[in-house]
Parts: sequence; structure tokens; C-alpha cells
Amino acid sequence: MSVEGFASATTILAQSTRQRESPYGYVPTEWICILFIVLFSITTVIHLGQTIWSRLWWLLGTTVLAGLIEIIGWSGRLWSSLNPTLLDPFLMQITTTIIAPTPLIAANFVILGQIIKRLGQQYSRLSAMWYTIIFCSCDIIALVIQAVGGAQASEAVEDNKDPNPGGHVMLGGIAFQLAAVCIYLLLASEFLLRYHLDKPFARKAAAAGPKIFALDAGTKLMVLGLAFDGVFILIRSIYRTIELTDGWDGPIIHTQVYFNVLDGAMIVLAMFTLNFFHPAFLLGRADRWRAVAAVNAAVSKAPPSEADTVSQPEPEGGAFPKAGEAQV
Repeated sequence: MSVEGFASATTILAQSTRQRESPYGYVPTEWICILFIVLFSITTVIHLGQTIWSRLWWLLGTTVLAGLIEIIGWSGRLWSSLNPTLLDPFLMQITTTIIAPTPLIAANFVILGQIIKRLGQQYSRLSAMWYTIIFCSCDIIALVIQAVGGAQASEAVEDNKDPNPGGHVMLGGIAFQLAAVCIYLLLASEFLLRYHLDKPFARKAAAAGPKIFALDAGTKLMVLGLAFDGVFILIRSIYRTIELTDGWDGPIIHTQVYFNVLDGAMIVLAMFTLNFFHPAFLLGRADRWRAVAAVNAAVSKAPPSEADTVSQPEPEGGAFPKAGEAQV
């Protein structure tokens, strides 16, 4: 055997050994980890700037937080690419990448609630307030379950015990989250269909106020953005559910391309989608959101005979801009 052939065989053997000893079942590709860290950093910085500009501070605890947790997770994978046999970066990344999308999902719930307030709560099975309360509560419950399961699995791995019991707890959390996302998408679709057909719920029709806010270009684009976001999050949630069902030693969790495409890429696309289809660009900045709340409060308190006379209060700084029109 030539020197070159011997060196090549030695390199292949060393790589194979590293893969067998790695808790991933493979060695994370360094450049892919760097790419995702860069992409998540870009979208998170943009979201932070958009939050400050729009003064929609709830975005700090949703989109911005999701991006920061993803950066931590992919930093753990980068660490593993350099030290593939270490347990700490593996445990860091598996816990953070499981829980990171949870705040992002909450942002979708809040935005849908705002759209319902504008288009008419009589077309929604739940009020905008209850959408936010119920689905954000589900998000928090899923987050807690996943965090507890992740902690149990991590402790088991460190003690050389079976991590699957903790993995089953994590599976319960992400399955619960997947169910919540599916119900959210179904209810959102029903709301939009009823609005399009002008078919309000009978029990709400008598007390319904006028269609003060039309389905204008900005709102249509926001609905489109939520649809894209929902699809990306749904794909990722289905993948992670199947991955954890397959177990910590299964072929799915040990296949890097599945994780890169069905988790990392999906959440990157979901994050950038909300950068481009941003609620402040399409639904207005914080003063407009406050004015919408004031209109809804006035309509709900007014007798049905006077609801049509309720006018839109002007936001701070003057009259409403047209929906979809940027405020300066």
C-alpha cells in the first residue's frame, strides 16, 4: 500500500471512529453549523431592530427570544463539530433546538388574534383574547414539558443511563405542541373562510359590530405570511415528533441531513418570513394596535343599535396610515 493510500485509510478509520463515539451518530458539519449561526444571527438582529422601531415589545419575548435560543443551539452543534465526543454541547443543542421555536409559535398566535380583532370576532370560534390566552398557555405548557424532559434526558446521558424516558417526556411536549399548532391552523382557516363567505357564528351575529377594518392589502399579506410560517412550523413539528418517537438511538436522529433541512432550514425560513411579512409593516406600529383595541372595546360596550356609529380613534401622531403602508 502506498503512503498516500495508507494515510487515506487512516483518515477514514479515524472519521468512522469519531462518528461511532459521537452521541449524534455522526459529526456535525462545521460549515453548515456556521451557516445556520450566521442566518439566525441576521434574522434575530433584524427582528430586534424591527421591535425597537415598531414598539411592539411582545416581539422581544417571541421572535427575538426564539432566534437567540436557536443561536445557542447551533453554537452547541458547532462546538460538537470540533469536539464530537463531548456530551455537553450535544445536550445543549438538543434541548435548545427543541424548545427554540416555541416563542416563535406564540408570535403567530398573537398576530392571528390581532387579525381577528380587525376583521370581526363574530367569524371566529374563539375571541381574539381567548386565542391568545389558550394557545399561548399551550405554548408555555409545551415548553415546560420539553424542558423537563430535556433535563431528564441530559441527566441520564451524563450518568450513562437510558435517555429514552426523558426523551418520551420531550416527545409528549412536542406532540402536545404539534396538536396545538394543528388546531390553531384549523381554527384560523375556519375564521378566514367564514369571513370570506360572510358567515358569522349565529350566537355572535346579533351582537357583532360593523366591519370597521377591511381585508386590505396589508392584512392579506399578513395572512399570507402567517400561512407560510404555519407550514414551516408544522413541517418542523412533525419531523421532531417522528424523530423522538423513533428514539435516541433511531436512524432518524442519527441522520444529519434530516435535522438540517427539516428543523434548521424550516425555522430559518419561518424567522425570515416574519421579517418580510412583519406585523408592524402590514398591520401598523404599536399606536395602531392600541387604537384597534380601543375601537373593539368601544364596539363591545356600545348597544347594537349604536355600534355602527363607533368611529376609529386616531393613533398617536395623527390619522391612521393605510393598512400595509409603512409608518415613519
